[in-house]
Amino acid sequence: MTKTFLISGAAGGLGGQVVEAALAAGHNVMATDHTPHAVTAPTQHRGRLLLRAMDVTDPAAVGDAVAQAVAKFGTIDVLVNSAGIRGVGSIEDMPEDEFRRNVEVNFFGAVNTVRAVLPVMRPRRSGSILNVSTIGGRRNQPGLSAYQSAKWALGGFTEILAREVAPIGIRATLVEPGGIRTPWAAAPMPMPHIHAEYEETVGRFARTYNNNADVQRGDPAKMAAVILRLTEEPRPPVRLLLGSDAAWIAPQITDARAAEDAAWRVVSASTDLDGLGDFADTEVARMVRPTRN
Repeated sequence: MTKTFLISGAAGGLGGQVVEAALAAGHNVMATDHTPHAVTAPTQHRGRLLLRAMDVTDPAAVGDAVAQAVAKFGTIDVLVNSAGIRGVGSIEDMPEDEFRRNVEVNFFGAVNTVRAVLPVMRPRRSGSILNVSTIGGRRNQPGLSAYQSAKWALGGFTEILAREVAPIGIRATLVEPGGIRTPWAAAPMPMPHIHAEYEETVGRFARTYNNNADVQRGDPAKMAAVILRLTEEPRPPVRLLLGSDAAWIAPQITDARAAEDAAWRVVSASTDLDGLGDFADTEVARMVRPTRN
């Protein structure tokens, strides 16, 4: 069945690969980017491809793009949020406007597009939403506080979204790639201006990244194919790691966090009011247990 995709960050990288894969599969695509002229597609697909400049941080612009896609293709079946930027610097040294810009694009950009497409998907009780994050959304890399904080927020947002919309037939997945071999990822990071005290953390990270900027393992075309597969899955995962590096890193983080939680569990439990029963037996505990799509 032909579907209509709305894709942000479509001018390159993983977003661009999703555009190509969706068109090759016979789907309609509204490809958006802050530089839409950079989106490329074979001429035979032009009748199914709509290009538009869209600032994901501007809810009005996002709403206009959604309306244009619906007017052209009749609906939106799939939203792929792939727009993103990256900034490096210490928490203390990064300019406030740069920090806020990272959060606006990487987190609120996805929030804006999701809020705009839900009124299209909800009445039809169907749709797929795929928010592209990164394994960095589980990590805590010095130097990437703005970028990774936004991705952490995107992860929590997507998990809540998945639970809210599952009863009405809409599926939401957070895609968490490791390193992807794209020009954007391979471009050197600008060395940040930092205080000398952060040289061993932030400075070392920036140098290490730039010395290894072309060693990403992820194939963006293969990742795009998986994203298309997710749109056909009746019960897709709420989170999906992509890349052997991401699949290796994630359990290291989970195990370390679980070990720290366990080491302090007695202290954590000691702060309850006296005389209460086991929390696991409460209605609240039953409500907060993780669920899947």
